[in-house]
Amino acid sequence: MAGRLSSKVVIVTGGSTGIGRAVADRVVAEGGAVVIAGRRRELGERAAAELRAGGGRARFVATDVTVEREVQRLVEAAVDEFGRLDGALNNAGGVNATAPLPGVDAGTWQADLAQNLTSVFYCLKYQIPAMTESAGGGSIINNASIGGVRGLPGLAPYVAAKHGVVGLTPLRGTGRSGPRDPGQRAGHRQRGHAALPGPDWCPAGRRAARTRTEPDRPGRHRRRDRVVRDLPAQ
Repeated sequence: MAGRLSSKVVIVTGGSTGIGRAVADRVVAEGGAVVIAGRRRELGERAAAELRAGGGRARFVATDVTVEREVQRLVEAAVDEFGRLDGALNNAGGVNATAPLPGVDAGTWQADLAQNLTSVFYCLKYQIPAMTESAGGGSIINNASIGGVRGLPGLAPYVAAKHGVVGLTPLRGTGRSGPRDPGQRAGHRQRGHAALPGPDWCPAGRRAARTRTEPDRPGRHRRRDRVVRDLPAQ
């Protein structure tokens, strides 16, 4: 299957449903191979099977992205299966705390940070060297959500984590953090992006909508989704 991603291999975390599944579909439609990661094995295996049935190259790897060893195993599985790694969408995340800040307990706070921020750190830690060594570089998109640049009522831990994702994603030309880390060898092409999609009617989005603590304002989310901190290829 020819396309813009022909011969490319992409990891999509949280790729069984919602935004992640849409991206997995697009990768395959553009001729690439996709490795879907998620915790729900039945959903993930079904998604990969459907993509293969349509002629695509797809594999599911059961992964809890809050566990470092499982993320390492995911990246190794992608390279073992398809011989290289060219890109990733670090999309897995979710909402655990849905209450005003004084009502958030420490365990739920830590769960939101682990699921939405620490997981991205683990992914970058293993994806960057895998891309450099197997493909000479690549492109990584971290899904930061609109919560990465502004507050959302009743979702303080989630918003804090997503702001952290934006900070973890490289600033243009600064050489700070993420794929532009100065420890990387010169001459390799690595790009990092933070995506800020607005509300999505996926399971996590529906849960957040049901537990809002303040009424939405008309037109609040009418602005176009934005991509910030876009680092061009070196």
